[in-house]
Amino acid sequence: MTSRTIVLTGASDGIGAAAARELSRLGHEVVLVGRSPDKTAAVARELDAESHLADFSHLASVRRLADDLRQRHPRIDVLANNAGGIFGRTRVLTTDGHEQTFQVNYLAPFLLTHLLHEPLLAAGGTVVNTSSAANKLFSRFDIDDLDAARRYDPRRAYGNAKLEQILFTKEFERRFSGVGLSATALHPGVVASSFSGATGSAMRLIYTSPLFARFLVPVERGADTLVFLADGQPGVDYPTGEYFVDRAVKRPKRQAEDPELARRLWDRSEEMLGI
Repeated sequence: MTSRTIVLTGASDGIGAAAARELSRLGHEVVLVGRSPDKTAAVARELDAESHLADFSHLASVRRLADDLRQRHPRIDVLANNAGGIFGRTRVLTTDGHEQTFQVNYLAPFLLTHLLHEPLLAAGGTVVNTSSAANKLFSRFDIDDLDAARRYDPRRAYGNAKLEQILFTKEFERRFSGVGLSATALHPGVVASSFSGATGSAMRLIYTSPLFARFLVPVERGADTLVFLADGQPGVDYPTGEYFVDRAVKRPKRQAEDPELARRLWDRSEEMLGI
């Protein structure tokens, strides 16, 4: 096996930290990205790995992260966009003027992927996006209301962002597969971690109540498909441009497979970011 350089966001806790441990055990160079200084440093010490801090609610932080990564890594084999979250019942705008769920789960990873295009291209790399079954369960996607200005609901916002990640995956594959790049998306399961466990989170009950505990999967199982996609050879070990659940290709919501919608979302994202 050839060791790969794998940039993994959301790596300080939950399935990100579990995936980092397993990918490091498999011999890969894992570059950790997290928001919490203490948690990120702890995982980095444990794995003797490089780490970076970034807050996806600030696009300037994403740009600084990309600058640092480009300077240190002229080749990136895998970018695992795993950071994200479910937020509260009140619509909150970031300092960049975007609805928080949309920016943290989708727009910031889109920007990071764009800014790391050259090191990904140099390696013939792949992008792995952590989506969710919420793309089917909660989304009510409106391309003309990406920031949920007309109708905000926290679960809907999260479902829309996870559907957007799949549309992003499909369009990335369409645009760049011809030059050797690839992308996939995945649902990790409903994982027993601190994800969405904060006070005020719209789905805190599911992640903290003993009544739901038996339905949650361990973080190691939740990380399994992410590890499978990051460790495997795209196009050989699995088909690219697809949405995976438990290492198998599954159908997302019908909207997520609309090529015209994917193109429009990509173009609108570039307009928002000025790129």
